Amino acid sequence: MHSFSEQCLDMARSILEHNLDAIQPDGTVLPAPGEQPRSDEPGHVAFALGEYFRATGETSLKGRDLVDLSARCLTAQIFTEPAAENGLAYAALGLLCFGPSKERNPVWERLVTETQQRIDKALLHRSDYDNHWQAFNIAKAVARFSLGLSKKDETSRLIERMIERINRTSSAGFFDDSTEGFGGNFNLYGLMTFVFARSALQLHANAGVRERKLPTLRTYAEKYLKMLPDLVREDGLGWAFGRAAGAYGQMHCVSLVLQSLRDGWIPDDQKQKYFDVLRRLFVFFYQTYLDQEHGFLDLRDEERTAYSHHTTRMANFDAARYLCQWARLAKAVQIPASPPKTEVPRTVGRFVIFDKSNRKEQGLFLYRDAASGLHAQIPLISSGTRLTSDSLPFPHCPGVFDWPNNIYLPVMLPELTFSVGGVSHVTLPAFYGKNCVTGLGLRNSFYFRYDQPELITTKEEVIKGLGTVKVQWNFSGAKIGCEFAYTVKQPVTLEKFRLALVIAAPHSKYHVPGALTLGPDGHRCTVAKDDFQATWKETEIVSADATYRTNYGKIHYLQHLVRDHPLIMRPGQIYHLAVNFEPDLAHTAS
Repeated sequence: MHSFSEQCLDMARSILEHNLDAIQPDGTVLPAPGEQPRSDEPGHVAFALGEYFRATGETSLKGRDLVDLSARCLTAQIFTEPAAENGLAYAALGLLCFGPSKERNPVWERLVTETQQRIDKALLHRSDYDNHWQAFNIAKAVARFSLGLSKKDETSRLIERMIERINRTSSAGFFDDSTEGFGGNFNLYGLMTFVFARSALQLHANAGVRERKLPTLRTYAEKYLKMLPDLVREDGLGWAFGRAAGAYGQMHCVSLVLQSLRDGWIPDDQKQKYFDVLRRLFVFFYQTYLDQEHGFLDLRDEERTAYSHHTTRMANFDAARYLCQWARLAKAVQIPASPPKTEVPRTVGRFVIFDKSNRKEQGLFLYRDAASGLHAQIPLISSGTRLTSDSLPFPHCPGVFDWPNNIYLPVMLPELTFSVGGVSHVTLPAFYGKNCVTGLGLRNSFYFRYDQPELITTKEEVIKGLGTVKVQWNFSGAKIGCEFAYTVKQPVTLEKFRLALVIAAPHSKYHVPGALTLGPDGHRCTVAKDDFQATWKETEIVSADATYRTNYGKIHYLQHLVRDHPLIMRPGQIYHLAVNFEPDLAHTAS
């Protein structure tokens, strides 16, 4: 039986073999059918080839010269107009993988003088970011100093600047990816930022810098690490909310666990628990996203899709890079050959605070029912610059409570459209809360509640003086209930009320045996109270519509609870909506 390290290398080799032919003679990358290329793809390729060299020491694969391919991709990236700084960061680390000394770096030697000068100039260019792109600046600084292109090492200063901004935008020390607007876009890119920065530090020519900055990174990366035991589902599903989840929701989490094990961030008495988390994350990734017959990463097909900005080529080369890193890390941490002893699952209801201030409170509620296996993630966060269903505060539980990827629907949430002074405002009880509370209710049930003292629109603009809403989610075993209580501060016309339910299924081929899914009775949804007097519309069949797909499978039906005629809402009156769910839980076959 192959060790975990050997398995990872075999998979990385297979993925690269299937994608090397996409690298064109000029170093650009041929997109998969039906997709458009990204300007930073050559950089992703160069980093993947560099990590493969670090893991194996091999300079050829499938009869192709990897040094030559890396030089071509690096050249293509450096001459991309306009410059793609993220691609440059990946490409620079890929170059560094072949050796920190320019005089003994085979890729550097293969570059023409004009390209070498252009790399020197590009890496010396300073920029500054408030979002996850700051990690790319850290990578550029590492490459700039380690390759001897600058005598001044700015790595430490850039890490401290990133940390300073984290502290400014999050009271709890989580990474806010917002650059403007309401703020609080706490998504997977926060975790990725620490994983990428740690990978860059590992390549730093001065090991002393790495040792000095690791405690700083640990302080913040550990916050994500400690979430994982309650975040990862029994079948191995990892980060499932916000943009770019799916395959990357598995890969970034696996990398964080392995890096933490290597750096000694996980105490000995916790290692078995994290080995189990690691195993489940990897198995889900392997069986859900890898075409095991042909050996490549499959993101999009007739049944599912992925984050719109992630191309199939980029994901394949990123997967190969991660697998090579995992192979090296696995050797360092000595992963046990046999499955670790697993703890008996316990029922958990926990709210992770991302930010708490006078202006807003944001976080993530995690619920797991040990008896039924129901496991939900409710994010109360900003959606960033583009509204999609991924970031909305409903129980994210793929296979049971699903949502369409890349588009917006008010999934399990009331969307109220108000007319104020002739202007329509579409509001959602999402994006932020105040007085966020979680606790135990009757009969070992859990509740999660929050207020919105001012309603907020789908554009994340607070409407002063319009109204308020109180939200409460209740969890008892496999039963979930939600209650929304609206109060308006002035007589106002409700133009439209809408709430959507999504019925989907795991992928027919790519799924973990025993993964959660809905049985024939579906959500078993009942409306306990509805002061908006909405009605269920006829079920919409969308099985053949490519717009409605998830990261994990196909959406088959949409159900809408709608009131499409005006309602005069009066101050002093509370308008309630209470909806209960008792999903018919089932499990996929092998």
